Amino acid sequence: MPDLTTPLAMLALWGALGYLLGSIPFGMLLAKAMGLGNLRSIGSGNIGATNVLRTGNKKAAALTLLLDGGKGAAAVLLARAFASEDAAQLAGLMAFLGHCFPVWLGFKGGKGVATFLGLLLALAWPVGLAACATWLVSALLLRISSFAALMAAAMSTIWMVLFGHGQMLALGAALTLLIFWTHRANITRLRAGTEPKIGKK
Repeated sequence: MPDLTTPLAMLALWGALGYLLGSIPFGMLLAKAMGLGNLRSIGSGNIGATNVLRTGNKKAAALTLLLDGGKGAAAVLLARAFASEDAAQLAGLMAFLGHCFPVWLGFKGGKGVATFLGLLLALAWPVGLAACATWLVSALLLRISSFAALMAAAMSTIWMVLFGHGQMLALGAALTLLIFWTHRANITRLRAGTEPKIGKK
């Protein structure tokens, strides 16, 4: 029987737990519980808060945002409390991947922005707050959620350097690339000037 107490085994365990936490599709569960319909047939078909907002239910969208962010934070905090900082970073990354590629939904999940912000807040709250502020300012300027997400992701590694969290740079770079990958269709629409504003169906 394999030794589950080795550092590598512990990392694998917390990576798996992070993925399982991240893969909980809160947007779909809330939409179903609140009678809002199937998110797959609404707006972009995405399971995240932005698409939940397209149902017209702001409460459901806010709850989705909090829960999707919370699962990223929870993965980090649990791994940090019971294992190590390396496990916390891995659990955060895997929670992000779980949200974007959940096994329960055929690996077709959300774009990971709320989970990204949640795990950053848990890993290093100054970096997380700066990323959230970047998202908010960008969203207020153009009223386009995807643009705000891309700006928050692009600036995240800069905030890591400025706030003295260089040990997170590899994770930050990986998350930034993944955010840009999950938003590749949005980037095409942004370049074409056809990306919808926040709240538009």
